[in-house]
Amino acid sequence: MDILIKNISQLVTPKGNSLKCGKEMLDVSIVEDGWVLIKDGLIEEVGSGNINEDKGVHIIDGRGKTVCPGLIDPHTHLIHGGSRENELEMKLMGVPYIDILKKGGGILSTVRETRRCSKEELKEKAKKSMNQMMLHGTTTCEAKSGYGLNFEDEIKCLEAVRELNEEHPLTIVPTYMGAHAVPEEYSDKRGEYVKLMKEKVIPYISQEKLAEFVDCFCEEGVFTVDESREILECAIEYGFKVKIHADEIKPIGGACLAGELKAISAEHLLATSTEGIISMKENGVCPVLLPATSFYLMAGRFADARKMIEYGLPVTLATDYNPGTCPTESLQTIMTFACFGMKMVPREIISAMTINAACAIDRQDTIGTIEQGKNADIVIFDTPNLNYLIYHFGINHVDTVIKNGHIVVENQSLML
Repeated sequence: MDILIKNISQLVTPKGNSLKCGKEMLDVSIVEDGWVLIKDGLIEEVGSGNINEDKGVHIIDGRGKTVCPGLIDPHTHLIHGGSRENELEMKLMGVPYIDILKKGGGILSTVRETRRCSKEELKEKAKKSMNQMMLHGTTTCEAKSGYGLNFEDEIKCLEAVRELNEEHPLTIVPTYMGAHAVPEEYSDKRGEYVKLMKEKVIPYISQEKLAEFVDCFCEEGVFTVDESREILECAIEYGFKVKIHADEIKPIGGACLAGELKAISAEHLLATSTEGIISMKENGVCPVLLPATSFYLMAGRFADARKMIEYGLPVTLATDYNPGTCPTESLQTIMTFACFGMKMVPREIISAMTINAACAIDRQDTIGTIEQGKNADIVIFDTPNLNYLIYHFGINHVDTVIKNGHIVVENQSLML
């Protein structure tokens, strides 16, 4: 059905189809008494003041509401088995991660659970998270594999993503991340695991079109810069766009590698160097920052968003939803940590979660702004203005979510 949202207290949107860099992140249109007309799943027209109401159009009163583009989450680990709440007390008591691993915990415990689960079980678990994402205003998310760490289970996870895209209104953008960790069975022969990815997994995923991106965890104790380059250059040869988990713990050169390979994004970046920032800037790499992960890990610091913005980078924000280091699906939670942890202002945060996030998953031509011709992915917050949305934290402000012109959340309830 056609939809008219009218009397909008604040219609908040960036404009255009390209990254907002540095100070441009403040360039957000804020229109009072605005309206948006939706037809055939697309944004037909945007304006302010009075508008004639055609018969048969579904009217939504935006009085007292803030309307934004649907939020976009460009970094999640959506597909996984199990959970790791049993590790919480150990973390709080300061038990080192290596000791948690020895007790059967850590990422390898999630790998075991993911391998154990059937594809249907993984899908059912993911659907619950997708529902939570939509309830909190997310209309598109990226999803990385990386908890199978072998051929069969990585393919199972990516096939689950493909099927979920057909069964659920939330859009998922698939990323292959077999280079998330070295699996137990390859612990003393890591070169063979790299060879498996290059010679079997990446070619098959390319042939079956199971992913758009390939990601690699370039970090001390995971994959070296040289190993990461080898994996990602192979991915580029097979036509994939690439991302890098870079410089999360130590500045070993992941951000510089992202620049060298002209990756679409470098992600985490808590420890990245000035050299890494310059390399990303010079090569058009989008930094994807994950402040809730810093909070959850009690890291005592956040990625330096202000420095990146001062250098003219297009900062982007994401949840990093995963079972071990950031178990949250809510981008509104990320708004809180971006504001009070990274000192980003509300307009920068909205740019980071809409148009910049769209660019980080190569969807900027169809989503990320409220403009004529774009997909009607829109979130209506029950707040009088943008600042109030972030100022009043710890609750879900979503009233209504529209996905491709369909109302999928109404009065904070799913309409599936």
